Amino acid sequence: MTEEMQYPIRVNGVNHYFGEGESRNQVLFDDSIAVEAGQLVIMTGPSGSGKTTLLTLIGALRSVQEGTIRLFGRELRGLGDSDLISIRRNIGFIFQMHNLFESLSAYENVKMGMQLAGVPAADMRSRGSAILERLGLGHRIDYKPGALSGGQRQRVAISRALVNRPRIVLADEPTAALDKESSAEVIRLLKELAAEEGSAIVMVTHDSRILESADRIVNMVDGRIASDIMLDETMQICEYLRGAKLFEHMSPYEVSNVAEKMIKQQIKAGSTIVTQGEEGDAFYLIGSGSVDILVDGEKVAALGEGDFFGEASLISGEPRNATVVSTSDVVVYNLGADHFKAALDSNESFKEQLLKVFFQRQ
Repeated sequence: MTEEMQYPIRVNGVNHYFGEGESRNQVLFDDSIAVEAGQLVIMTGPSGSGKTTLLTLIGALRSVQEGTIRLFGRELRGLGDSDLISIRRNIGFIFQMHNLFESLSAYENVKMGMQLAGVPAADMRSRGSAILERLGLGHRIDYKPGALSGGQRQRVAISRALVNRPRIVLADEPTAALDKESSAEVIRLLKELAAEEGSAIVMVTHDSRILESADRIVNMVDGRIASDIMLDETMQICEYLRGAKLFEHMSPYEVSNVAEKMIKQQIKAGSTIVTQGEEGDAFYLIGSGSVDILVDGEKVAALGEGDFFGEASLISGEPRNATVVSTSDVVVYNLGADHFKAALDSNESFKEQLLKVFFQRQ
């Protein structure tokens, strides 16, 4: 797979400003993000943090002022109007304002999206009807927006954005006006697009109901990307940490902070990871594979997935008391000594608290 296919969205060092002269105000600060094909990224953060501005820049709806944005391997800066239009045709946009044509029926609004994408006329009715029915509008296909509720109009807009199965989907609060069932169906459809078409999806939302569906959570604060979390992997690290006696008195917030700071390493079989007598500078958690613990050259223990090592030296301040050698290919997550902390426990279930932490982090 080429890099442009693997990463249809690449943002690097983007700054953005509103206004001119003395009233010029910077709203984005050196933001960088790469989104893989097949990945559902949730972008969260307080109002005014720059989420929607970044989303519209990625969608080629604003001009890039500083930094670079590449979609499908093409740099947006310097492209003419026809090239930008061509790129936008591969993007599904879902915004808070659904922007439906009031004179057209639900199906006709969806049909307009298919016409812009060049879908054969013979396929339009069946394709448009299918997605509207999937989103619970089978009985409203021929209704105009004025006869639809706010949630129904939003589902028409979502249908129009997704009917062509775009390679990139950019969504701003797509489920805010939807009930639980409709919201769940929209997320299922987005996950299907990601899995079957390899679509890269970036969604701005405050809807905690969809958090567990994300592959990744990006939090923005004051125009900056404050954290970028691979959810499944980070949750797994948290579960490992929480199961270790060393971390049993930490709160979920503190465990999540530790997990976010751990660096993933892939180590070949037969490699020495730490050496007896050296100064300890990191704590290690085994994600997969196995290692042997050697003291004065003699094996004293074997560790595997979910086990950890390196804590003794960090706690005592003494040199490493053992050598650790990988006995298979190993994935480890290491944490620098300066991040090695403990904190309070909590009454709520650990997983629920972790999800809240990842979603509400400021």
